[in-house]
Amino acid sequence: MKICMRVIYTKGMGGFFLFFFFLLFFSGCESFESSPTPSPGQVNTDTQVLDTRPQQGGRILFGSIGEPSNLIPPLASDGASHELADYLYVALLRYNKDIKLEPWAAKKYEVLDGGLRLRFELRHGIHWFDGQELTAEDVAFTYKLMIDPNTPTAYAENFKAVQRFHIIDRYAFEVTYAKPFAQALVTWASSILPKHILEHENLLDTQYSRHPVGAGPYRLKEWEPGRRIVLEANDDYFEGRPKINTVVYRFIPDTTTMFMELKSGNLDMMSLSPQQYLYQTKGREWDRLFHKFKYLSFSYTYLGYNLQSPFFSDVRVRQAFAHAINKREIIKGVLLGQGQTTIGPYKPGTWVYNTRIKDYVYDPEAARRLLAQAGWIDHDGDGLLDRDGLPFSFTILTNQGNNLRIKAATIIQFRLKQIGIDVKIRTVEWATFIKEFVNTGRFDALILGWNIVQDPDNYNVWHSSKAVPGGLNFVGYKNEELDNLLDKGRSLLAQDKRKPVYDCIQEILHRDQPYCFLYVPMSLPIVQSRFQGIRPAPAGITYNFNDWWVPAALQQN
Repeated sequence: MKICMRVIYTKGMGGFFLFFFFLLFFSGCESFESSPTPSPGQVNTDTQVLDTRPQQGGRILFGSIGEPSNLIPPLASDGASHELADYLYVALLRYNKDIKLEPWAAKKYEVLDGGLRLRFELRHGIHWFDGQELTAEDVAFTYKLMIDPNTPTAYAENFKAVQRFHIIDRYAFEVTYAKPFAQALVTWASSILPKHILEHENLLDTQYSRHPVGAGPYRLKEWEPGRRIVLEANDDYFEGRPKINTVVYRFIPDTTTMFMELKSGNLDMMSLSPQQYLYQTKGREWDRLFHKFKYLSFSYTYLGYNLQSPFFSDVRVRQAFAHAINKREIIKGVLLGQGQTTIGPYKPGTWVYNTRIKDYVYDPEAARRLLAQAGWIDHDGDGLLDRDGLPFSFTILTNQGNNLRIKAATIIQFRLKQIGIDVKIRTVEWATFIKEFVNTGRFDALILGWNIVQDPDNYNVWHSSKAVPGGLNFVGYKNEELDNLLDKGRSLLAQDKRKPVYDCIQEILHRDQPYCFLYVPMSLPIVQSRFQGIRPAPAGITYNFNDWWVPAALQQN
């Protein structure tokens, strides 16, 4: 396979614009990408007889673009922090391979009084890392911490729906709701925090944000800022010690560098880009040394607007952008077909996705008309739209290392230039991006992604009350009609009752365009073939990570 890059100059308003695209074709010549280099643990399994019984030991090396901001889960809103926290803490409930809630730290639970009362019984013998037992007092402490207005968390709303929390005994408690609450069970799939550790701590300045005390399958062994986090298996984990001894997250803020590390044997698992998946991981050596997986991810990527900005406060501007951005071009040129366009915050193919909504068609002329209606016209003939002497020139922010988002921003930049809008692109290191720009609202527009949660309630992202500093509604979207629907949707339990409500929510978001919803990508993980016990399921491949194992002959330490 040969990869060629063409540079095409296209003339448009105000001059010439540079547009890059990659042409990939098979021509019988060598690829720019060579075969992976075997590491000491990459033994030729074609000639070696391996023990097929699950064994303990070994190490796994993950690659991560982002470094966690805080390992006390309620205080973090970034995916890197929550991914690490899932190893360190436990919750009453969790999602299984079929994305259904099941007991975890809870031995059992009951739904009583038509869903208005939940009763939980904890397992005995769950211990925090310091040896103290996890009890109902810890769950009560977590609940009180979450509803405390002094706790800087974006996730309090679900806990505030609880009318009464009642401890029955050391291992049992009940929660009562004043009215039906769809997120009632989901609420208790949140991490339990240790009362004896955090009760008297200032959460804004505590050592435990970087030296967490949890009760999960792994403990934090080492954190080298900017370089890596090392986790070690918890011998006292109540479900049994994980098979793999050590989990290492290496922080590599560039996916190309990360891929080179994978090839060199310095990583065991990463998420591939579409180009890497389709063209750079083919051949006998790749097939022998790695396993690739592909499934539609539970996430979406979007272009979000600061609605306080003079550029984006008018809905007609945001609708114009929806006409000016060619989503299919992004799917083809950026994702190489490995994803789907989307019109809202839900995964296509799921029950909640509104299939009746027709997306804005790519229509630059319609975009120009809408912009003109909003007062954006090229008054001075310089090729850029302006209004009241202000040229339409803004910056798209996104995080360093995510080449897909950067490429999407480049295509958007090109298309908006064609209708008279100047766009600059700026990339920022992940932790700084979240802390200094997203959380403070210091941006014009940004390209980011959200995980798609299993319950459709998006109260924390879209409700007007969450349009506050540090809130998840950081674009500042406020709509009273939508607020009422969000309140109604979370008070209904039956799917057939909730469906019309969330259909309306999607229709309002589609009309108002606080985000331009771009795409749902394919998840494309690659894992070193020595790791056994991987069982792909609707939940992906890492839901049973504690059961992954490596034959003794292939283990690395």
